Amino acid sequence: MTHSLLFGAFLAALFYVLIPGPAFLQLLGIGAGQGRKAGALFMMGHLVGDLIWSSLALIAIVGAKTIGTFVFDLLGLACGFYLAWIGWGAVNAKPKPDGQALVMVERPFRRGLIFGVTNPKGYPVALATFTALVAGSAGALDFEALPMLLVVSFLGFVTADVILIGIIGAGAVRRFYRAHERLIVRSSGVLFMGFAAQALWHATPGLIGWRKA
Repeated sequence: MTHSLLFGAFLAALFYVLIPGPAFLQLLGIGAGQGRKAGALFMMGHLVGDLIWSSLALIAIVGAKTIGTFVFDLLGLACGFYLAWIGWGAVNAKPKPDGQALVMVERPFRRGLIFGVTNPKGYPVALATFTALVAGSAGALDFEALPMLLVVSFLGFVTADVILIGIIGAGAVRRFYRAHERLIVRSSGVLFMGFAAQALWHATPGLIGWRKA
């Protein structure tokens, strides 16, 4: 196993987390509104999904059969409804007394876990990211290398999580968020509903048999 392969896997995991998406927006709201601890719990839950999708991506890259499109379509449908529910709640958020955040997540770890595991873009994004960054060492890819690649990927995920938690918990970020909280929350809600519509649009044809082979 080459050093370039390990470094590529680390960078792939790092970029996979740092690329903005629905989870990033949710983390911004949780971390800025409820503090670093809540944001860290969210990312700990989301890490489970990161490991699942990266494992599937690495397995696919070394030549194993994927589990088929039906499972991903089903996850896409579930994620679409889930994101729509979160988006609707954010759009209709009401100001709360005593300076509380507009949107409070009572169980950040569970929210992060659901986000990570049901992300319909988790597999294709992980597959594209890992393929792009480990393709140069394709000759060293085999099933014996998988455990070490997963360990290195885990380190990449944790590094990215620490970076994000540090950013969203910074005083300047929290002050900006508090000053524009209502606009940010409602704008994020609209984006979530857009992500939901996209997930449902891509998942439904496959589930009802309209997608061409």
